[in-house]
Amino acid sequence: TTEGVRIAVPGFAHAIACDGCPTLADLMGRFEQAGGRYLVCPICFDARKIDKDNLLSNAELGGTFPMWDWIGDDSATTFSY
Repeated sequence: TTEGVRIAVPGFAHAIACDGCPTLADLMGRFEQAGGRYLVCPICFDARKIDKDNLLSNAELGGTFPMWDWIGDDSATTFSY
């Protein structure tokens, strides 16, 4: 959904999945420390009227062409929910 792009905005992730589980913010911090990057759908981002200067440091706007460039000629597995 278009609301999913909000995960790339600082301060948005604050949920706890279960008792004793790490917070979403903690998991996202771990992802960033491991070199993880977010490729954020620019169409969805614009539809939510979010400020383009307000992205996480490891997030960038990019659609299908940057994703295919990143994948290259190799096969790829994607995970999205």
